Amino acid sequence: SSRAEFDILYGQGISREGSLIDMGVEHGFIRKSGSWFTYEGEQLGQGKENARKFLLENVDVANEIEKKIKEKLGIGAVVTAEAKADDVLPAPVDF
Repeated sequence: SSRAEFDILYGQGISREGSLIDMGVEHGFIRKSGSWFTYEGEQLGQGKENARKFLLENVDVANEIEKKIKEKLGIGAVVTAEAKADDVLPAPVDF
């Protein structure tokens, strides 16, 4: 059976950034040292909440982490610069 954990924030719903941190750590893209979270040498923050806020404010970094996770897991479509939205086919996802 599959299991998923989410950070659910009051008034906001499931935290995409919290999930990216969890998945990033699990798959080795984000380094957790003590209470600090680091991505490619850049401090995301001390404690998960501060790291989550960093990703919320730095969307480009969050998108980069998400892309790496999806590529590693083979989820979603890979979009090339030349591809139009109509040309992209979603990759099959097994649950």
